[in-house]
Amino acid sequence: MLRLQKKAYFYNQKQEVEGAFVNAIVLASGGLDSTVAAAVAKQQGWDLFLLTVVYGQRHHVEVTCAKNVASWVGACDHKIFHLDLSAFGGSALVGEGAVPKNRSESERGQGIPVTYVPARNTVFLSLALAFAEAVRARSIFIGANVLDYSGYPDCRPEFLAAFENLARLGTKMGIEGQSVEIKAPLLQLSKAQIIQRGIELGVPFELTHSCYDPNEVGVACGQCDSCLIRLEGFRQAGLVDPVPYRIP
Repeated sequence: MLRLQKKAYFYNQKQEVEGAFVNAIVLASGGLDSTVAAAVAKQQGWDLFLLTVVYGQRHHVEVTCAKNVASWVGACDHKIFHLDLSAFGGSALVGEGAVPKNRSESERGQGIPVTYVPARNTVFLSLALAFAEAVRARSIFIGANVLDYSGYPDCRPEFLAAFENLARLGTKMGIEGQSVEIKAPLLQLSKAQIIQRGIELGVPFELTHSCYDPNEVGVACGQCDSCLIRLEGFRQAGLVDPVPYRIP
């Protein structure tokens, strides 16, 4: 372990001397969007450092998926960070109330759903920013999407722009003129377009998980907002989703 840490240290020192910062952090949930975002970062030539947050969500199959994705993209490192947001509550994803099922597109477009986790992306991006400073990464990739965001306020472009400004003002790297960019390459794409982009990049969608309410062995429900949006995206792309569902 010590040998690996020393190797990373000298590698990053070399990058700094040459003025070439090629490390990037990817927030990797194990989901479809974050995996395509990781594939985009990989195609762009970044050395990838993945961060997965175990935040007290009601299921953990996505963490296993994130590990598989990290292996697939050839990540330099994959941190799994435990931070129990269920202590605050306020979301169906951390066990407070039922996950909504079989909602129509119009219903999904009204208000902020109970699956919103208070300030989750703010917390996740803050952790990614700390990771970025530690490994001298110049970019943080996030799979945020404004078209299929289901009303989540922390997936909007103005939020991401504000956080990028925060990163510039509140870090040593930013003060030194090496600010961290927040990259959301899927921000303006429909779910079908995201899937098509993933196909172009060879993304193994069978390794990903999107369901809010899987069963005890991790099989997706096929009825929650996330499942419905994902399934509709595959249909619109003219493809079949390779993951199993309890309700086909």
